[in-house]
Amino acid sequence: MIPIETTSWVILAGGQASRMNGNDKGLIELNKKTLVEHAIEILAVQTDRYSINANRNLDTYQKFAPVIKDEITGFQGPLAGIHAGLANSKTEWVGFVPCDCPFIVGDLVERFCNDVSESNLIYVAHDGEHVQPIFSLWNIKVLDALEDYLKRGERKVGFFYKEMNAKPVDFSDTPKSFVNLNTPEDLKQFEKAEL
Repeated sequence: MIPIETTSWVILAGGQASRMNGNDKGLIELNKKTLVEHAIEILAVQTDRYSINANRNLDTYQKFAPVIKDEITGFQGPLAGIHAGLANSKTEWVGFVPCDCPFIVGDLVERFCNDVSESNLIYVAHDGEHVQPIFSLWNIKVLDALEDYLKRGERKVGFFYKEMNAKPVDFSDTPKSFVNLNTPEDLKQFEKAEL
């Protein structure tokens, strides 16, 4: 268990969103609010320390929270955003959530913090059936190993978790937390959903 104050949290919004017709996913609106605003509303109740990882529309994102840009250029995937979050952290632990999941559970930060032990440096959400790889909490000691992994040309989050013996955190009681909006069709389906 660690105090929430020893963590900071990053909303990952730095991808190309190819399945969303290339539109900047974090700035797409759901029920008259951008997806990144939905994520911030849920996180801001849980922690004072949050930022956004983005690679486009930086001025717009900065209206919502401090922005961290990928240091590894060329839209290299979520690990590039995680790398940027760790490299710029002022806290020992850094948590990550995606920008396209508007139903994040209200005690996500507390659950992760309560699960931390001395034996693991990465914790990742598990919905009871699958690992949810972006919902995660990392110790900054992992940064060197992550840089080595990326220098080898690797980009798969799951492989890195195996190398680092990431520990699953049980979120099987809240599978709705991980519903993500990847396509315009997903967006239409959830426009009427209760947030």
